[in-house]
Parts: sequence; C-alpha cells; structure tokens
Amino acid sequence: MLTKFETKSSRVKGLAFHPKRPWILCSLHSGAIQLWDYRMETMIDKFEEHDGPVRGVDFHLTQPLFVSGGDDSKIRVWNYQMRRCLFHLTGHLDYIRTVKFHHEYPWILSASDDQTIRIWNWQSRSCVSVLTGHNHYVMCAQFHPSEDLILSASLDQTVRVWDIAGLRKKTVFSATGSAPSREFQDRRVGSGTNQDLFSTNDFVVKYVLEGHQRGVNWASFHPKLPLIVSGADDREVKLWRMSDVKAWEVDTMRGHINNVSCVIFHPRQEVIISNSEDKSIRVWDMSRQSPPQSLRRETDRYWILAAHPTLNILAAGHDSGMFMFKLHRERPPFDTHRSLCYYYFNRQVRLHDFQSGSESVVCGTRRQTSASSLSAKDATRFLRYNSMNNAEINILLLSDADGGTYELYTIAQDALGQDIQPQRGLGNAACFVSRNRFAVLSQGSRLVLKNFANEPKRTVDLPISNVVNLFPAGVGRVLLVCSDKVLLFDIEARKVLGEVSVQARCPVKTIVWSRDRKYCAIVSKFVIYICGGADLADIATLTENARIKGGAWDTDGVFIYTTSNHIKYCLSTGDSGIIRTLDVPVYITGVRGPGGSTVDCLDRDGQACSFTVDNTEAVFKSALLARRYDDVRRIIQSNKLVGQSIIGYLQDKGFPEVALFFVKDERTKFALAVQCGNIDIALECAQTLQTTDCWAQLAQAALRQGNLQVVELAYQKSRQYDKLSLLYLVTGDTAKLSKMLHIAQMREDAQSRFHHSLMLGNVEERVGVLEQTGNSALAYIVAKSHALSDRVDELHAKLEGAEIADVPGASLLLPPMPIALGSNWPRVHVARGYFDGQAGADGQYEIVEHPEEADSPTAAGPVDVDVSGWGGAEGEVGEDDLMLDVPAMEPGGWGDDLQLDSLPEVPISTSSAQHVDYFVMPTVGHGFARRWLDSAALPCDFIAAGEVQLARKALERMIGVVDYRPLQEHATTISESCRISVPGLPGTSSWSLGLGDSHPVHALNMAACQRRMTEGYRLFMDTSSLEDAARAFRSALAVIPLLEARTRAQAKEAQDAALVCKEYITAARLGIAKNDPAADDNRKCELAALLTCCRLQPVHTFLALYSAVGQAMKLRNFHLAGHCARSFLDLSRSHRLPRSLEAAVDKLKQVARHCDQNDTDASPLSFDPSLPVKIDTAGLRALSGDNVIRCPFCQSEYSPSQKAGSVCVTCQIAGVGNNAQGLFANV
Repeated sequence: MLTKFETKSSRVKGLAFHPKRPWILCSLHSGAIQLWDYRMETMIDKFEEHDGPVRGVDFHLTQPLFVSGGDDSKIRVWNYQMRRCLFHLTGHLDYIRTVKFHHEYPWILSASDDQTIRIWNWQSRSCVSVLTGHNHYVMCAQFHPSEDLILSASLDQTVRVWDIAGLRKKTVFSATGSAPSREFQDRRVGSGTNQDLFSTNDFVVKYVLEGHQRGVNWASFHPKLPLIVSGADDREVKLWRMSDVKAWEVDTMRGHINNVSCVIFHPRQEVIISNSEDKSIRVWDMSRQSPPQSLRRETDRYWILAAHPTLNILAAGHDSGMFMFKLHRERPPFDTHRSLCYYYFNRQVRLHDFQSGSESVVCGTRRQTSASSLSAKDATRFLRYNSMNNAEINILLLSDADGGTYELYTIAQDALGQDIQPQRGLGNAACFVSRNRFAVLSQGSRLVLKNFANEPKRTVDLPISNVVNLFPAGVGRVLLVCSDKVLLFDIEARKVLGEVSVQARCPVKTIVWSRDRKYCAIVSKFVIYICGGADLADIATLTENARIKGGAWDTDGVFIYTTSNHIKYCLSTGDSGIIRTLDVPVYITGVRGPGGSTVDCLDRDGQACSFTVDNTEAVFKSALLARRYDDVRRIIQSNKLVGQSIIGYLQDKGFPEVALFFVKDERTKFALAVQCGNIDIALECAQTLQTTDCWAQLAQAALRQGNLQVVELAYQKSRQYDKLSLLYLVTGDTAKLSKMLHIAQMREDAQSRFHHSLMLGNVEERVGVLEQTGNSALAYIVAKSHALSDRVDELHAKLEGAEIADVPGASLLLPPMPIALGSNWPRVHVARGYFDGQAGADGQYEIVEHPEEADSPTAAGPVDVDVSGWGGAEGEVGEDDLMLDVPAMEPGGWGDDLQLDSLPEVPISTSSAQHVDYFVMPTVGHGFARRWLDSAALPCDFIAAGEVQLARKALERMIGVVDYRPLQEHATTISESCRISVPGLPGTSSWSLGLGDSHPVHALNMAACQRRMTEGYRLFMDTSSLEDAARAFRSALAVIPLLEARTRAQAKEAQDAALVCKEYITAARLGIAKNDPAADDNRKCELAALLTCCRLQPVHTFLALYSAVGQAMKLRNFHLAGHCARSFLDLSRSHRLPRSLEAAVDKLKQVARHCDQNDTDASPLSFDPSLPVKIDTAGLRALSGDNVIRCPFCQSEYSPSQKAGSVCVTCQIAGVGNNAQGLFANV
C-alpha cells in the first residue's frame, strides 16, 4: 500500500470523494466538515453548523452540492460554491449514521439509530418514504449503482436488500414524460397522511441476509457484479451473491481481531478492503489466490473507508485524521530510445513507436501470477532498455519482490512477441553499463558487473555505503542515488566524477538525461534538480506543490514535465511555467516535433498517447536567454504570447525593450519605454496619458539623450517655465526666449521678467521691472549705466531730485552670445537595439536589426576545412593501411579555407576618430571624473576617472594581477575614449568633457573581445599561425577584466569568454609542442591525446581527434585510437562535418572496428582520455589527483609544485595561486 496524502484532525467518521474534481470530504467527530484538495494537499474549506459529531457525507454526482448527517438528527444540504448550508431536513429521531445521494433521482438516502431508513426528495425538501423493518440501529444504507435496490446493515445482525421499484414508479417521471401518480401529487400538496410515508406498497424487502453472529456495521454493493460484502462486530467479513430469487453466503474472511468498522469493494480490481477497530486495514483477494495484505497503525482505530469511483485511490478515516492510499503503483515501468518506448504492462513487455504510431509485443514474461491476484499488479518498479546494443533487445525488469529482484530478457530481432525465460537474480537495483554488461547493486552496497548469461565478471566496491538505487549514465558510468545526494561514478576508474545534494525527505524517483547529455534532471516527489551532465554541477532547483510524475528534454534544452494536473516546462536557469492542464495524470516518455510541440505519454492504463501543446512561452524564454534573437523576433511577430506574467519576466531578466511588444496598458508601456530609453514610444504614451508626472519623466529621459524637441514639448506640457527658458538660452533660441518674457508679463511674474530680460539683454525691460516693483533707485542706476537718457530724466524726476552716486567702474551687463545648435546633443548614448522600432499603422512595433549585424558575414553552408596535413589515405584499408600517415604540420595543414561566423563590429570611440560639432554646457558642481569616481565599482570606472592606483588595487583584488603590461594598451583606450574635447570661444582654450553621467561610456565591450577571439579562431586553423592565435586569445583575455560588467548576465558572459580563451591558448601550445621536431613519437601521441581533452568548437575538435587517431595508430595504441575514432563518429552525428573530412568517416569506422578487436595500447599513456583530464598548464602533461592550484583569472590548472605567485603561462597577467575574489565575482 502506498500512502499518498494524510491529514491530522479529530476522529473522522465520514468520507466522500468528488466524482470529478480532486476533492474529498471529511466529516469529523468534532462536528466540522473539511473539504480537501488531495492533489495540492491543502484544505479548501471548512463547514461548521452541525451540533455534535457528523457521521455521514456524500457529494452529488452533477450539482455543486453535498449532504451531511450527524448526531443532531438533522440532514443538511450544502452548496460548496456558495460555501453555505442551503437547507436542512428533519424527521429522524436519533443519530444519523449515513447519507447518500441517488445517482439519477433527486433523492437522499439516510440511515439512523431510530431503526429506520428514509428517502428524501431534496428538490421538494420533503420525505418521500420511510423504510421500516430493522429492530436495532441501522448502521449504513446505500443505493445500488444501477438497479432500484437499497442495501442496509443493522446491529440486529442482518443485512437487508430492499426493492424500491414501486416507489420509483410512483414518485419519479417516467422516460415517456408521464407525470407521477395522483397519490404522490396529493402527498406533495399535503392532502395525504403521514401513513403514506410508511406505506409498504412503495418498497419490498427482497432479501434478508443472516449469518453474522453480532451486529453488522457495514455492507456494500459490488459496482458491477451481483455481490454484497458485509462486516460486523463478530470480526468477520462475509461475501454474498444475489440472484433474481435468492441471496446466499459465498465466503467468510477472518483475520481481524476486533470489530469490523467498514468494508467495500475496490471499484477497479477484484479485491475487498476492510478496516477495523483493531487498528488495521486488510485487502482480501476475492479469488483467494493471494494472501491478504495488511496495514496497521499503532494508536488509531479505523472507522470509515471510501473509494474513488474511477481512480485507483482509497481513503480511510481513523481516530486522529484521514489518509489516502493506493494498493499499488500506477506508473507503468518504461524506458525510451529516440521515438521508441518500451514499457511493461499486463505481464508483457510492449513497444510503441510514437513516430509511426505502431504497437507491438516484445515478449511475454511468463510470470506465474493470476491477473486477478494482488500480485498481478506486482512490485515491478523500473524497466531498463539497453540502448548501447543494436544487435538485439535487452530488457531489465526491476521489482521490490523478495527485497529486490531483477529479470534480464534478451530478445533476438526475429523472436519478437514470444514468451522468454529470463535470467533472474537478487539486487536492490540494476542498469546497463555497456553493450554486453549490466551492473547490479547488491544488498551489501557493492556493484557487481555481469554478462548477459547472468555470470558475475567483476565486483566494485562503492565509495559510499547507503546507495539505494542505480541509474544509467552512459558507457562505464552509473548514477548512485543515496538518501541525501546523487553521485556520478566511473566504474573503470572507480572514481566519483561529481555529486549533487538532494532533499532526504523527497527520495529520487527518476533521472532523465538530455539528448546531448549536457544536462540531467533529477526528479523527486516535489523537487527537480537541473544538473550539468559532465560533473553533476548544480545548475537550478525547482520546487513544486503538486506531485511530479516525470519528464523529458526537448531539443532546445527545455525540460518538459508533468505534475498531477499540469504539463509544465523548466529551463536550465530554473524558470518554469504551465503549458496546459491535465484531466488525469500521465507520464511523459518523450518530446518531439518543432519546438517540442508534441509530448508523448503513457497513461495509468498502459495506453500510449500524444499531446499537441503550445510550447511558445518556453521556446521564447529559451531563445531569449540563449540570445537567439531571430527566434525571439519570429515568436513576437506571431502574436502568440500575451499577459502580465511574460511582461514581468522580461523586466526581471533585463529585457524591457522586448516587453514593450506585449504591453497594452499605456502607463506600463510608458514606464518600460523610459526604462529602455525608447523616447518615441514614451512620447506616444505621454500624449495619451497627459499627466504632469509622465511629461516630467519624459523630459528627464529625453534630456539625457539630448532630444531637444521632446524636451521642449515635455517642458511645455508640464508648464516648467524656468527649465524651458534655460533650454532656450543654451540653445540660442532668442525668439522663443522672447515669448517666454511675454508669458512672464502676462503672468505678472516680476522675478521671471527680470531674469528673462537679463538673458535677452533687454535693458529697458529690466528698468521697467525695477521701477514697477518700487526699486526706482536701482532702475535709475541701470538706466544711467546703459545710457538710457530718456529713462534717466524720468526716473530722476520721480526720485524728487535725490542725488544718487554713480557706481564706480560700471559697465554694460549683456549676456554672452549663445551658440545656436543645429542638431541634438546626447549626454548618454542609447544604442538602437535589436528590438527597438517604431509603431506601424497597425500599432505593432517593427523590429530593427543592428546595422553592424546586417553587414556581418555569416557562414551559411557547411564548413570546408583542408585537413591534408592531419593525415589520411584513400582506397582500401588493411592491417598495414590502418597506420595513418601524419606528416609534420605545414602551414595551411589545418585548413586555410575555413569560414567562421564573424561577430558584429562595434566601433571604439577615440578622441582622434570622433568628429564633434556641438556644445555642451559645463556641469554644475563636481567634474565628471569625480562623479564617476563616486559611483565606481569596476576597474574600468577607476581608469576612466583617472585613478590608476585604485584601478590596480581593484584588479589585484578581483583576479590577482601581477603583470600590468598586457592591460596598458586597453587602459589607455578606455581613458581616451570616455572624454571629448570641445573647442571654446575665440581666444579661449577647449573644454574637456566626459561621456556619461554617473558612469562613463566605455569603448571596450564584449564585441571588442569577440573580434579578437574570432581572429584567434581563424589563425588557429593554420598550424603555422598557432603562436599568432595564442597572442590573439591573450589579447582578448586582456580586454575581459576591463569590461563594463554591471549585471550577472554580463559577468557570466565575460567569465565564459575567459574560459574559452584559456582552452584555446592551451590547445595552441599543445599544437606547437606537438609540431616540435625534437619531440619523440610517444610525446607527440601524448600531446595529441591531451589536445582532444580541450573544450574546443566542434570543427576544431574534429581536427584534434583525427590527428590523435593517426598518432595512436603509429604507436599501435589501439585503445586510444578506438576511443578517438568513436568520439569523432559520435560528434559527427550531432554536428556538421567539414567537407574535407567527409571522406574520412568510412575509414574511421574501419579503424574503430579494428580497435574494438584489439583493445590494447602498445605504449600506454599515463592517463585515460575518455575520462575528464586536468592539464598541467606549465608542463603540458596530465595532472593526477584533485590537488591542483589555479590561476584566479583564467582558471588554468597547475601542479602543486608550481611556485605560488608566478605569472600564469596562459593569460600572462595573474599570479598562480593568488588569493583573489574571482572575475566579476561581486556583480
């Protein structure tokens, strides 16, 4: 029995499942009724109106109603949507034991301690009939599921079957539409007497079942067969059969040691379930072919049982609550390979091809159990298929029987559909590890490798003792599942390659690998762990509220999984969402089709099915995070995504410009447009909203970009007259400044008039303002200083001849002549992004590509590489011909005609290259360098601010720099490109201005680094240019610590670029050493093998593997040659081969077959290239053990004997082993 859900409460006396929704009602001895969602494991509602214990509850089949009856002798009818009691029915004189709705008629059936059974019409709210005949408490009563029968059980030691066909004919409309009888109509209007309720013409006691020695507590009809089961205080469970004329006892089941409280038939299996006050639940096989199963509790007595009408779910109420359980697991054991699904059902291993839709039987299992027995749904938990053996079909069936057993089936291709005698054995778990081997987890936590004859070949001691399960992880590897962690274990090396911690409270159910084995999903009851495939690095963790059933990966790296009621997706970043809802749980076997549009599943009945789903949201998020902007644009233009959730997601991930395409609310669209600097869209929204706050925000954003026309409009709309006047002043627009003076006169604002007269040089206006404000003396001085003789006489007369001393040294006060601008002047450069556009006629925004991207060359066809220098021969391959000819690497030997995708060019702004034809007003307060320094957080900020010493300290803290020479050129570029020089007035010096507000505008960006890396890729293809390639990658490395990485995404991109540069520099050094004429053949073979361990692009990996095959065959190292040849062939299945290597495929296949037959090395290496290898960067040799020291910048690895603090050979910047935070670790 499998416990699925449990609640804690007072004693549960009644239970009822909702027929369609995942709900269950619990009536408590405390008088409350609880409504639970058992999938979400949460209580939905609680109903409390009964006075005393509630003993019976039941849902209506179609209406949002349920009925309850309790010790207050009242029957209450509730509407769970309205969350209240609609009415109550009275008539019983004692406790009400059970209440049931009729499945078709508007009837309620109730049984009571007043020794009667009553039928009520809940529509008319009246009692229809009273069934009398029992002479003790009636403990339960129920309707027959299809006939006009009622079953009741009483403490008078009898079970009665009542025929109510007469009552139905009298009270219910017939199918022909005729009305009920006159007698019933009179009764409804009250013309009849109460004796009609007790009329014996309405019902007949068809059978009286006697056989129990004490009171009967429960009796139940079989859902389909003419059977009855009863349980009584005599501790016996009896099975009865009915016919048209009689009923008789069929069987008696003994085993309970106290009163039997409840007994029911399972709705889908031929078993009987009973519970008792002896604190146990028993499951009885009706065919008597299996012993009864038992489940006991230590302290709680059981009182009630309920079974879901369609699902394999049961519930039991006890003294301290309720729990739900299943008799067996419903998940069909299965395993998949491409579009094929092998699964075990009904004692057969079956195969379903989802691509073609065909279904076939692989083999029968010859199990000796009956289909009706309890073990027919046996303990088979897992099925394993050997995908590494294409010659035959190998299947492992794992079960919990006898503490853990396995069965190995080997089926020839021409023997499908036949019964197979399997190889059996004991083991906690098993899985395939190679083409002809499988591993068994013994009960002593040891791994036993066996062949297909079930013969042990080797025993491997595991590094941990509490392993509970095994899962396959490729050739020679297994995943060891413990209670609190999962380990990736290499059987040959007997070494743990990686591990990830899991929650002990949620055991691991299954582990699913992506098709390229880049990711694996560890699935438990409520948690999914997304891990890296190479070392189980913990990438993301997702927690669900509902039970997780399983999942599969699509081709885009999206994990599609199912819960109890949804199909969902999970990205490698941990982001998740709902794809569609489910009516019943299913188990995903695979995902196929474009964008994962088809989900293949198995249901609980072993039926294969497929769903066509709209996976647009998952594909959109995946493409956005992977920067596949063409796919993002296509999805946006399809208009398939809407809603606030996608808008919030884009804002959280830093893509407000993309969120603009989904926003309908004008205020939200305005905020997003301001955030991403899209002034055109922000202006449209502000014109629609027409609020002062929006115009003020728009003015500030437009001013940062120097969009003077929008700034002017925003100042006008928000009536910011002072700012508008200043704008006209600095732009030299005297005509509009004169209008501002006129506005000030109309507003009678003397202070504003005086300021505008100063800015316009209007002396008469100044004199007039001073005179009108009562400052005649000041007006006289201003008029006299500016030689306004008419105004001087007038003012002198007004001052009544008062003598006012002249101001010594007075001169004309005129404003400087502003420089008129013909174009806008940006303070902050906002680049036109990929998704920036303008609204079209239909209100949609047109996506605009970068000009640089449009001009960048791309490689549309297959990559063509000349690999003549890597060796190879034409013609037949014999024993001698397998020695590949590998001459010395000549220039062009690695392929001169390789075409690589170039990245968009981003121009670097320098003082000598930028033409400036505008003027910017000086900043008030501190200079730009001080502003930058106040907000500086990165080395590039300190360099731009001119603080070289602070930049050096920041670099030492971040990456442990010891040699600054490679950084000097790029530091100079940063310092010069963030400043511009503006020519001053004639006779004055020029002004130095900074580009940027709180942060400088940096010329160095990731595009500059990628240009250098692209150049390195090109040079790497020519063996004579390997040193130049290494220099190009070192130049790219020198750019990375000076980048402006202010977000986690930018920091992650920089860190990834550093690791790529490190790998290529190491590979270039290995190629140079391999090309050294002084190196012997053994050393060349070792260098070639190490070169294959570098993580390079596929086109470069092809060349490295091809070269390593030739070197290995020279020394007759067939094991190494076979590994490299197979790796080449495996890589060619998922990546396009260069044209020049297409002819080598057949030859390498012959090499692989030859090496499989001679799997030895004449000159074995000190390491196994098939396992992850650490390379000593200094000595270019394989490192043994995990004790290494690293460069804090590029992460190059060194042996412990390397001198700490010495300059890293790879980057030539940082000190090996220096204590540093790491590249952009604090971002």
